[in-house]
Amino acid sequence: MSMFTTSTARMLARYNAWSNKVLFDAMAALPPGEIHKERPTLFKTMIGTMNHLLVIDLIWQAHIEGREHGFTRRDGVLHPELPELRRAQDALDAWYLDWAGAQSDADLDRQVPFTLTTGNKGSMTRGEILYHVVNHSTYHRGWVCDLFFQVPARPPETDMPVFAREMAKVA
Repeated sequence: MSMFTTSTARMLARYNAWSNKVLFDAMAALPPGEIHKERPTLFKTMIGTMNHLLVIDLIWQAHIEGREHGFTRRDGVLHPELPELRRAQDALDAWYLDWAGAQSDADLDRQVPFTLTTGNKGSMTRGEILYHVVNHSTYHRGWVCDLFFQVPARPPETDMPVFAREMAKVA
């Protein structure tokens, strides 16, 4: 029996979309220029780091769909401005939400072969891929939140308990 169920997949997709929204809202509220300011981080800027999330999410979407993704690197900036990046991420988050909602437990256990941008090959279940997408995004959203302290600004809270509290208010 898999640890990935349809309810878990849906919750993970909702959490990821919610966390992205919270972070994009906070980034939009920063003083002008802060999201483009170069800082000592791998992807150079907040906007660069958030573009990395989009690229990785697109790569794994392609793996799930069994098609080529066309990316040769993971650090490209597809959308240098926040509104366009946010629209692209919102659309991709909506895709993951719809996809997660359409999966059965058996679908989530299906193995997906893939080739990473490094050329390494692998295989994971669809549930494991979704978990990786969410875990990867959480990791790098943390990087962006750390960069808020360099502004200086208070970063948003995007932790799972905060998500659970916010969802309980809506229910």
